[in-house]
Amino acid sequence: MRNFRKYDAWQNALQVVETIYRLTKCFPEDEKYGLTNQVRRAAVSIASNIAEGASRESEVDFARFLEISLGSAFEVETQIFIANQLGYVTAENYEPLLNQLTILQKQINSLISKIRQKR
Repeated sequence: MRNFRKYDAWQNALQVVETIYRLTKCFPEDEKYGLTNQVRRAAVSIASNIAEGASRESEVDFARFLEISLGSAFEVETQIFIANQLGYVTAENYEPLLNQLTILQKQINSLISKIRQKR
């Protein structure tokens, strides 16, 4: 069993979750069950899938969960883009979060590549 806590991607995913939760506190109340809920769940999914995948015995399973995590990271990026377009996120908050997500996506992709090389 792998220790998911040691992966930079998992640690950074937790930072993204924290950023998302802080940012979405300012979203309109009528988005509570819409975009707010959706982007929070997608952000939590990133870290959760890294952790769940690390518990799997096979490299193939781990890589699959990492792919799901990567998909969730792109989902969060899209939802934050939408929130920016709707004026819920300022440029001051948008750009740093976008950079944070890009770094995380690269980390997850790199981890997927490393896992696949082990097969």
